[in-house]
Amino acid sequence: MKFERLIIATGNEGKFREFREIIGDFAGEAVFAPEIAKLVVEETGKTYRENAMLKACAWAEKSGLPCLADDSGLEVDALDGAPGLYSARVIAGKDNDKVSWLLGQLDGNSNRRARFAASLALCVPGEYTLITEGYCCGNIAHTPAGNNGFGYDPVFVPDGYALTFAELDSHIKNAISHRTNAFRKIQAIVHNL
Repeated sequence: MKFERLIIATGNEGKFREFREIIGDFAGEAVFAPEIAKLVVEETGKTYRENAMLKACAWAEKSGLPCLADDSGLEVDALDGAPGLYSARVIAGKDNDKVSWLLGQLDGNSNRRARFAASLALCVPGEYTLITEGYCCGNIAHTPAGNNGFGYDPVFVPDGYALTFAELDSHIKNAISHRTNAFRKIQAIVHNL
């Protein structure tokens, strides 16, 4: 099955570009949500799954089109899984402020293990809503590196690589990312419908 048009429920242009590459020919056209309407969906869920579903269903209802949404976060072992669900809003400010906060929290800590976690929700109005999860494990670097990506990408080094997500070519990052791992599961389910 291929969708003619698929809304990507995010206001983050970097995330939209990433999704467009990840989904490939899953949709004839990937639509950046703000181009359709103004809609603010409060992330009031207690899990990534709940937040992804809230966004996907709200945008699908508003537009009448199938919608793909995610909620994701960085879970750091030494911080008991923080910032986790609050990764995007752990502190006010831009991405580099959040990276500085994270590095400050880990200052002097030798345990740098972390993982990106993502829940993806696909809502097809009047038909079904699917939810999957994906992960990408790695370590937190001591200093930021790279200009690609967004969020915590400049300090996340995925297992098996010596470069951060922000240093890796987008094709490599998008082949191993948490969002890709969650999307592959959605794709497999839809393929079997």
